[in-house]
Amino acid sequence: MGKKHAHKRRKTEKSAAPVQPLGSRNAILDDFAKDDEERKLESILFGTPYVPAPKTSTDKDILVVSDEENVEELEGANELRMVADTDLFVMDNVDLGVPSIEKPLADIDFEVPEDSENGDSQDEEPRTVFTSGDMDKDSGEEEISEEEQPSASTSAYPLASSLRTPKAPAWVDSDDTNVQVSLAENKRLRKLRDAPSDDVIVGQEYERRLRRQFERINPTPDWATKARKKLHPTKRRRSTLSDATSEEDEDAEEGDLDAILASTGGILSQRKAGTLTQGTLSVERLGDANITARTEGPVKTVQFHPTLPLLLTAGDDRRLKLFNIDGHTNPHLQTVHTPDLPMSTTLFHPSGSSILLTGNRPFFYTYDLQTGTALRSPRGLWGTTFSGTSAQDTSMEICAFDATGEVLAVAGKRGYVHLVDWKSGTGQVVGSVKMNSSVKGIWWTRGDRQGELMTLGEDSEVYVWDVAERRCLRRWKDEGEFGSHIIGGDRTGQYLSIGSKHGLVNVYGSDATSSAFSQRPKPLRTISNLTTSITSMRFNHDSQLLAIASNTKKDQLRMIHLPSLTAFSNWPTAGTPLGHVTSVDFSSGSEHIAIGNNRGRVLLYALRDFAPHVS
Repeated sequence: MGKKHAHKRRKTEKSAAPVQPLGSRNAILDDFAKDDEERKLESILFGTPYVPAPKTSTDKDILVVSDEENVEELEGANELRMVADTDLFVMDNVDLGVPSIEKPLADIDFEVPEDSENGDSQDEEPRTVFTSGDMDKDSGEEEISEEEQPSASTSAYPLASSLRTPKAPAWVDSDDTNVQVSLAENKRLRKLRDAPSDDVIVGQEYERRLRRQFERINPTPDWATKARKKLHPTKRRRSTLSDATSEEDEDAEEGDLDAILASTGGILSQRKAGTLTQGTLSVERLGDANITARTEGPVKTVQFHPTLPLLLTAGDDRRLKLFNIDGHTNPHLQTVHTPDLPMSTTLFHPSGSSILLTGNRPFFYTYDLQTGTALRSPRGLWGTTFSGTSAQDTSMEICAFDATGEVLAVAGKRGYVHLVDWKSGTGQVVGSVKMNSSVKGIWWTRGDRQGELMTLGEDSEVYVWDVAERRCLRRWKDEGEFGSHIIGGDRTGQYLSIGSKHGLVNVYGSDATSSAFSQRPKPLRTISNLTTSITSMRFNHDSQLLAIASNTKKDQLRMIHLPSLTAFSNWPTAGTPLGHVTSVDFSSGSEHIAIGNNRGRVLLYALRDFAPHVS
């Protein structure tokens, strides 16, 4: 037989490994065709033990090239043949790479540093960051010294480094890196440029500049910064040589945090405002106090409860209404209808347990807040103890309780002021005092002086009475001596104000309320901001504000800063919908001011200077 050709012998040679068709499952699962790198990845992903690929006699370095490649290209390929893949590619973010791990991922213990009891953290060893310059070596291999090798507990695994990053974003949009925004084309985005030449930026940079612009326009308020410090106090490192003072400060901070977390109240401590400054007043409009049940006709009186967030209103519809003032919905609680009594004066008892309802009638009603019942007084109130002139009195419009709530003073005709025993509950007149002119106003002195009553006559003369002895201690004329018809003072007796029919308000000091002074007092200042008859005056709880109003014209209300005796210029404004103001009152802590008008509305405003806020 003839000699076989060489190319025919190559075809008949048996391969060292059986050839599998493309797409065959056996080819994928065949361990023989897997190299070491694939086996390592399989070990990481599936947790199987790593077994190096077996070496066979047929393992040779095979270089497959096409017929068109020249010798120079073959030589270049041979030079890179022994270079590792990690030396050929450089990642900008080393944490995104997959580390070479010689054991399965499930067997790796990631060590996340935890804070010790004193707040110390473990010192991290320096991390080696590879750059393109570090890869430029003749040998093509990276040499790392022992000192520069990353620690297993810090940077050996990228997952451990990511766990150490505080407040990492819960989700990151991968498309942000592909978004490009032009700052020069959009006029609204030009303010985000750092330089006039800035134009196109990527999505992440665009987000960063938007945040910067927002924080520039809306800086973090002080109360939020202080609250964050209380919730997350800074943990300072303590060295072995730190003194006892620093340790005590840190223990105090940790104690404050424990107290905040253990309490069920708000995290912001509250305090009352200090001294007001003249010029401007911080006021915020709220929903009407009686928005759920408005009065039909003008509102006669409004008054806050001495201690509770409760407001009463009374009007021409002969209905007393109670509201819970919360600053939002102000729910309506109760309505008391008195068909036979046109109410002109309603007063909370100083104890806050009941309400007195009076008007142009010789009787009154009392409403008990505990039982919710209204009782009418027995007839014969004016003839039980006294006879003659007192029996002809038919009105109780002008009346006032003393500081203890035991005596009620009621103005009668021809200068009489009747004293009603309220402590016994019988409502009987036990005495009276008489002026030389008709009574226009009544006010009980507060403070240390008990039992002293001040009355204002039609002739502008003020009387100071000792109620226990039924005698006049002092008399003096109001400045101007004409048209005085309303009197009032603060809770402490520091100020006394007298309003006239001409819009003038004389504000006096403590020398006007004390019986120890015999001379005629001089007003501290005469307030002339209004030009019509003064019908309402009210001091706030700490004697810093005085509200004066007139119902003769629209929008006639002014707020007076008592320490400087000047009116606030910023409120009320020409756009404040006051209407004809009929009554005004402050809440117990001056957080709110209620203003009744002739349209049946009770406007409610919040005084921010007295609102609770962060200390």
